[in-house]
Amino acid sequence: MSQPVLKQTIGAQFTRIYSYGAARGDLVVPNDDLIEAIDSSDEWIQQRTGIITRTRASHDVLAVDLATEAAREAIAKSGVSADQIDLVICATISNVKLTPSMSAVVADRVGANPAAAYDSNAACAGFSYGVTQADALIRSGAAHYALVIGAEKLSDIVDPTDRSISFLLGDGAGAVVIGPSDTPGIAPVVWGSDGSKADAVGMNANITEFRDGTAPWPTLRQEGQTVFRWAVWDMAKVARKALEAAGVEASDLAAFVPHQANMRIIDEFAKQLKLPDTVLIGRDIETTGNTSAASIPLATHRLLQEHPELSGGLALQIGFGAGLVFGAQVVVLP
Repeated sequence: MSQPVLKQTIGAQFTRIYSYGAARGDLVVPNDDLIEAIDSSDEWIQQRTGIITRTRASHDVLAVDLATEAAREAIAKSGVSADQIDLVICATISNVKLTPSMSAVVADRVGANPAAAYDSNAACAGFSYGVTQADALIRSGAAHYALVIGAEKLSDIVDPTDRSISFLLGDGAGAVVIGPSDTPGIAPVVWGSDGSKADAVGMNANITEFRDGTAPWPTLRQEGQTVFRWAVWDMAKVARKALEAAGVEASDLAAFVPHQANMRIIDEFAKQLKLPDTVLIGRDIETTGNTSAASIPLATHRLLQEHPELSGGLALQIGFGAGLVFGAQVVVLP
């Protein structure tokens, strides 16, 4: 008896991003509110990071609530009805429940039930990873329309007295709807990891140590200089590789949207990539802070709001963070 040949699915040849949605924490937190706890000054924070204020969410607002708000805007602007979305990916490191996934809850809230749904933990590269997965799954035929969200409430997992990272962090969510396209809208990704530097940024303890009373509530920490050097030198190389993978030059870009980690890193990127003045650069960190997986879609959303003429142009997006992990690709802006 001959073995039956399994059927295979083939999806769209190309995909693109249809729309962006955003949600920021409802509280505006200036540097002056944080400096006493870290024995610092507004001037010190601005010089080191470029942050003037950051948005944080009220006590009763969860990361999943921010994710839902951003998702609803993205769907409303996409021209795709929620019940057509059959894949939801939420990139996050701050879901206060390990399970169920944030994405399954959001899928139900926005009307995409019974979409396939899962969370992705790639820290500040999470949005890039989510876009990469959605693109591949749609082209494979495993999904038709995808909702990709980066959502964080980092104020839940930060120690206000920690000088290494606490003053950097904000709360927010950014979302996109991705679907089929007649022309390529998402270029090949350049992504990877370096687990040998896993201790450079991440949680200072685990939940079993907290349970056993051998460690305090786990919060984020980082080795600032290690992360800064890695981001400035290694990630500029990744950005250049992403341009090469897309077959474009820096001068072809309309926008550059790096992870909003630090304004000094963003400025150094621009120098190393030799970006012309015509390329608009996402600098959302100044008033939103570092929102990890949410930072790239939030910064892109703001650029599109302030510069609608960017629509149809090319944007290089690059995320990098705890893991250490990274991901970069060029996309066509909706």
